Amino acid sequence: MYVGRFLIVGPDCGAYRVSSRSFPNRRIIERDDRLTVGPTADAEETDNPYVSYNCVRSVEGGAVLGNGSHVDPVAEKIELGYPARDALATSLLALDYEKDEYDTPRIAGVLDGEEAVIGIVRKDALLVERVTEPTLVATYEKDSPEGIDFAPESAAAAAETVYDHEFEHAVCAAGIVRAGDGFERAIENGQD
Repeated sequence: MYVGRFLIVGPDCGAYRVSSRSFPNRRIIERDDRLTVGPTADAEETDNPYVSYNCVRSVEGGAVLGNGSHVDPVAEKIELGYPARDALATSLLALDYEKDEYDTPRIAGVLDGEEAVIGIVRKDALLVERVTEPTLVATYEKDSPEGIDFAPESAAAAAETVYDHEFEHAVCAAGIVRAGDGFERAIENGQD
């Protein structure tokens, strides 16, 4: 099944995977407090604004995951003191779904302190929920939050698990797991 980009968040872990039929030549790189999706050296040039973005940002005591430019405003609002749910809801509502040929939803998750919040903005809805167990949301097919069995022991295991998930067209993945007062991060770029 092709679900496009998807993420999983739970109180102590999270993961994000790029799955793509249109732009498979991408990878995730680490830059300071963030993980960034971008084209590989052999990727064709594109002016598509949805190909490169921060997919994971560290925030005080937590992290933000997502499939586009909305990750940055969510992180900035949390750093300004917004509760995770409000930062997620206001940013998704403001930026709305992607205005591409598929009306691609924006998905995001926040791990903040001891709670997790997951959200999606589609052409027909905005859903934001607090979650107490690992929960998945995807851009297609599984575009409403649903529980999933996900208990990685490390960030590397989280990234590898979602990269190897049965959903089609894996490109790259990131995983995060609580480590003390913050989160450890890992990247899986497949054959990179």
